[in-house]
Amino acid sequence: MFTFAQGASALNVWLVWIGVFASLFILNEITRRSNIAGFLAFIVMPIVLTVLWFTVLKDTTYTDWFHLAKVYSATAGCIGFWCIRHVHGKNKTTGKEWRLADKKWMLCFPPLILAINICEAVTRDIQVGHTFWGKLTMLPDGSMSVIGGSWNYMNAIAGILNIITITGWFGIVIRNKTKKDTSMDMLWPDMLWFWIIAYDLWNFAYTYNCLPGHSWYCGLALLLAPTLCAFTLGKGAWLQHRAQTLALWCMFAQTIPSFIDKGDFAVASTNNTTLLFIFSLVALIANIGVFVYMLYKVKKTKRNPYTGELYVDLAKYKEVKTLAQ
Repeated sequence: MFTFAQGASALNVWLVWIGVFASLFILNEITRRSNIAGFLAFIVMPIVLTVLWFTVLKDTTYTDWFHLAKVYSATAGCIGFWCIRHVHGKNKTTGKEWRLADKKWMLCFPPLILAINICEAVTRDIQVGHTFWGKLTMLPDGSMSVIGGSWNYMNAIAGILNIITITGWFGIVIRNKTKKDTSMDMLWPDMLWFWIIAYDLWNFAYTYNCLPGHSWYCGLALLLAPTLCAFTLGKGAWLQHRAQTLALWCMFAQTIPSFIDKGDFAVASTNNTTLLFIFSLVALIANIGVFVYMLYKVKKTKRNPYTGELYVDLAKYKEVKTLAQ
């Protein structure tokens, strides 16, 4: 499944993986609980790093469309979510208080940026499947080898289903600020555990298909960090956690690509076609399952999953809803 860099021990690689996972989890906690830390991390830092990427680091950083699209779309998500959580004011004419989180047009932003992010990966899966069908090929930048096959198209379908099953975004709310938790997280009650797991399975299959040399870190650590937070300390705010950890990782990888490409702790894929097929098949089955369940709930409840919320009768939905303002 994976091979370690020459001279690296399994223990050392696992310790580095735990370090990456813990760093993502902790940094997400810091940036979600402090609006100042969030502003610095997702607005100020990307501006500074962009200057570095296109000047002093231009010969070492990634400049292909996918890596640039990924880092900027993830950062755009973080900025938008930060604004939804913290931007508010008073109408000068009426004196009435308003919050950006109460504007329905703004609540279309989270599903839109999520769908765009998934579409980027679906496009890349299809591109790899078409370009490298049946042949193990080193990418032009020399970072890793990929092989295309039916798994790319299966996983692309899984990604499309994952987009279709995004529901209930007009139900997005802000977490109530308490002494225990001052985060004011962007909660999405209708985005429940089964959709999140289906997303994680799809995304891991994508990284193993198209970014095999990065999937040890960005396919496992980067997926598990926001999911663990969403199931424990930051319930109901998975998309916010996912965007923040993804942006932080992308900025790090864009700045120091040698860490995952050529360093002592680089982990490569074995490019085993059986595993490629199995991972994509599991992702496809999981997303078909969520799609079928969504259709079942729509038929049973007569609710529209896109103009309203679909899973309001489920216990996990109610648990998240109670955290809101």
